[in-house]
Amino acid sequence: MTMTGVSASTRARWPAVLSVAVGTFTIVTSEMLPVGLLTSIASALGVSDGTAGLMMTAPGLVAAVSAPVLAITTRRLDRRTTLLALMALLAVANLAGAFAQSYPVMLAARLLTGVSIGGFWAFAAGIGVRLVPERAVGRATSIILAGVSVASVLGVPAATFVSSFAGWRTAFAAMGVLALALLALLAVTLPPLPGESAAPRPEPASTRGERPAWLSGPLTVILILTVLIVAGHFAAYTYVRPFLEQVSDAGPGLVGTALLLYGAAGVAGNFAAGALAARDPKPVLVVLAVLMALATAALPLIGLPLVMLVVWGLGYGGVGVTLQLWIMRAGGGEMGTALFVGAFNVSIALGAFAGGRVVDGVSISAVMWAGAGLAVLTALVAGIWGRSRTTGS
Repeated sequence: MTMTGVSASTRARWPAVLSVAVGTFTIVTSEMLPVGLLTSIASALGVSDGTAGLMMTAPGLVAAVSAPVLAITTRRLDRRTTLLALMALLAVANLAGAFAQSYPVMLAARLLTGVSIGGFWAFAAGIGVRLVPERAVGRATSIILAGVSVASVLGVPAATFVSSFAGWRTAFAAMGVLALALLALLAVTLPPLPGESAAPRPEPASTRGERPAWLSGPLTVILILTVLIVAGHFAAYTYVRPFLEQVSDAGPGLVGTALLLYGAAGVAGNFAAGALAARDPKPVLVVLAVLMALATAALPLIGLPLVMLVVWGLGYGGVGVTLQLWIMRAGGGEMGTALFVGAFNVSIALGAFAGGRVVDGVSISAVMWAGAGLAVLTALVAGIWGRSRTTGS
């Protein structure tokens, strides 16, 4: 797990790792910001709730495209400069959203948010290997990706709380100010991270009779696993609130408690999986998929929503860091991470869409079974195909 221009004995730069972790928290909170503000924004800008939902769909799709595009077009730029530019763009996007007086302006701001999300995530997810010695890469990657779980537990609820007494524009403005503060923090803590042009050029793949690692069979397997497990998760999780209300007869208090416990379990799962996956990611992903399958299958059968959501959170919380570490072990590099980010975002949209069709066409309980089925399929692919086709396992 080495990276261009970085020695394996590099002194650990934990302030930089923590700054990047705050960055992932900020971009995920910004991405999910409209979730708790949708009705208020729709009313203020004169559009339907369904149309306002494009504020969530559009950034995800843009992020899926921008991640690989930026990985290619900025490969010669210093990664420090790239991350700073993307955080500045996020600040502009959030502030533009705060002052938007029409829906087209708001949607344009959200498209800029998508560019920042895709690019920052693609570069940040695998940057731990450039900031700490090899033995600490698993812990650094867990810390960086913990920003995702913490955003779900604290970021989105906090933004919704702010909007409840100060309005949705204040929530957007607060995220813009946070992005500006983080821009300064990243500028202070991040060391120079040279791009391709400053590094010795590797022997061309064509002269070795091999394809680049990011075009290899191992990465293909990891991307397939990403689509399966992420689409399965969001097929079910997107509709977890109506499931709890309609099937488990949960009131607002129980729903809130269940989702809070889910988020806290996700943070724990992220760090536990990161410690284990740094050594061998394949069996870790199998265990995570099994936990998710058990939880989603058990919910319609035996209830116990609090227990099952904790199990679900433990499972899904470790998925991102495990897949990212697997990509690094397979030699996917930045381009592999960028493709992973693209697949991840497409899978979110695909899973939510497919889940909606199951809910409308079958039942709210059936969507949990669909999620469980895809989790089981993930475990099978990782355990059988992964054994013969992937490296680092």
